[in-house]
Amino acid sequence: MTTTTLAVLVPLLPLLGAAAGLLLGRTAPGFVRPLAVLPVLAAAVLAVLVAVRQGGGKAIDAATQLTPTGSVPIDLALHVDGFAALVAVLVGTVATCVQVYSTGYLRDDPRYPSYAALVSLFTAAMLLVVYSGDLMVLLVGWEVMGICSYFLVGHYWETPEARSASLKAFLVTKLGDVPFLIGLFALAADAGTFRITGVLGAVATGGLDHPTPIALLLLAGVAGKSAQFPLHTWLPDAMAGPTPVSALIHAATMVAAGIYFTARLLPVFAASAAAMTVLAVTAAITMVGSALAALAQDDIKRVLAYSTIGQLGYMAGALAVGDRGAAVFHLLSHAAFKALLFLAAGVVIHAAGTNSLTAMSRMSGLAKRIPDAYWTTTVALLALAAIPPFAGFFSKEAVLVAAEHTALGDRTVAPAGAGWTVLVAGLLTALLTAAYALRLWLRAFRGRGAEAPDLPRALDPVRAGETPIRQPIAMTSVLWVLAVPSLGFGLTVRYLPDWFDGHDLAPTLTTAVLGTGLAVAGAAVTYAVWRTLAARALTAPVPAPSPHVAHPDAEAGLVEAEALHLPHPAEDPADPGRALLGPLYRPAADGFHLDAAYRAAFVRPVLAAASLARFLDREVVDTYVRGAAGSAKGLGWLVRRAQTGNVQTYLSALLAGSVVLAIAAVALANAVAGA
Repeated sequence: MTTTTLAVLVPLLPLLGAAAGLLLGRTAPGFVRPLAVLPVLAAAVLAVLVAVRQGGGKAIDAATQLTPTGSVPIDLALHVDGFAALVAVLVGTVATCVQVYSTGYLRDDPRYPSYAALVSLFTAAMLLVVYSGDLMVLLVGWEVMGICSYFLVGHYWETPEARSASLKAFLVTKLGDVPFLIGLFALAADAGTFRITGVLGAVATGGLDHPTPIALLLLAGVAGKSAQFPLHTWLPDAMAGPTPVSALIHAATMVAAGIYFTARLLPVFAASAAAMTVLAVTAAITMVGSALAALAQDDIKRVLAYSTIGQLGYMAGALAVGDRGAAVFHLLSHAAFKALLFLAAGVVIHAAGTNSLTAMSRMSGLAKRIPDAYWTTTVALLALAAIPPFAGFFSKEAVLVAAEHTALGDRTVAPAGAGWTVLVAGLLTALLTAAYALRLWLRAFRGRGAEAPDLPRALDPVRAGETPIRQPIAMTSVLWVLAVPSLGFGLTVRYLPDWFDGHDLAPTLTTAVLGTGLAVAGAAVTYAVWRTLAARALTAPVPAPSPHVAHPDAEAGLVEAEALHLPHPAEDPADPGRALLGPLYRPAADGFHLDAAYRAAFVRPVLAAASLARFLDREVVDTYVRGAAGSAKGLGWLVRRAQTGNVQTYLSALLAGSVVLAIAAVALANAVAGA
């Protein structure tokens, strides 16, 4: 079988699995799990074969015209280079792990068949984006992912949080997709083709007449899909969906699509210094802002969500300094440890039997009761904090090295200012990342937790002691599978330079010392603050609960916390994030009020316009409609009353009308004569 045929089967198999799962979900439920796992697993195996045959060498290209358009043709094209081959392996591997994990996590969910089919469709759409050689075909996969995310995030549609989160994710990403679509058409108009190879050829020969507006339009779509400032607000709220969906979105699909697209078309963006500067500034704000927000979250999944935003900022920063090899390297290593973090959090949630235990302020002594999640989370957090020799160290240092070379003028793909911006923001984010990673580990596995009478017995250290909680093997085995690349992936990449534009991605002494030193410093300060706060909390008297009546305008999170008899995150005495951030804690916990700004700038005006339109429709338009109907009805009533059947009445009316007309004629004649 040729490599081209294998590459075509990679996205096709999950698509067929999704269709079969939807058709047989109700009639043959016994086939649902095999149809969920086997097609995605087969696609992952074929993706590995394609990667081995491609070998990081010359790209594999194949195309056939999809339909004549009369102007710019649309081709069903395949383009598999080293980046595409590696990312396809990543997508297939993570999707397989998620499907296997979901068989245990959602085994009692009545909507599992539709869920599994949507995950397979999600995977097929991302693989289509990865392998596509035509921008219009790529757009199909791009949009299908948006639809799948809407349904998967809203899987628990009974809850208002899931419904609003799915709608928000759909609308915010579509807000970026509108300029993205315009940018694709403008790019094809300038290059004369939708084929990616043709576009890159046109850039190389200076064939783009408007590189800056095209690049900026495309960046809007990338910002929406990859959760970059200011279109990142949908990603933390997407945690309302099932945890395996969070792992899939944050690690291998959706958010990875924007980074991959930019890496694939990096010469288009590099043709505009303004676009590279905008990308660098956006990445810097995204990195630092999301790290500060992660340091103030109490929900473990929201910490990981903001962490994902920050790591995507690193990838965008690498692209902003013109190094797509470093960006894809960090994309691959991040996918392993971030999927591991989310799936480990899912083990905690599954053991609790409720999503309410994702608040770290309630966790207590989980290290010995959920050992698989404890050890694998430790590995993943060390990778996230970029501690050597874990995978995150090598990939994050590759980004910092690329920024350093651009800042010092060794690379001229992007302006030096972009390099300094990414370098300084990346170093600051390294410090903050280690701080919130250690904070998560301490509070989740070493914290005392809050008094919670509704805590499940299995997770209550008083009632259950330290007995480990048994979890389905399908869930725990996936954790250890993902722990392997989280630990060793960075050590193997240096032996595959041909896959990353042929240059070495090893860290330099300067960035290694700075990055690791700042990470160790951030972790050390966080640990010292936590020890101090924990000691104070042990000796402080416990205040008696006081009755409280929630104000109607109180924040929803505060009302919910009080209803559950839980401490508000900002009032947790053993939270080092509050001490480290100080006055920034409250704004950071609320995402720096960006959602409130959007509500004021967009939501409220739209709702006001809708209310005005409703008023005009009901009180103005409907008034005229009702008036016209009433007039016709009244006229008909008068005409009906006039039809008496009496000849004398008709003659009298005729005579009276004639007299009136005669008088009117005389008066008109006199008026004309007088004039």
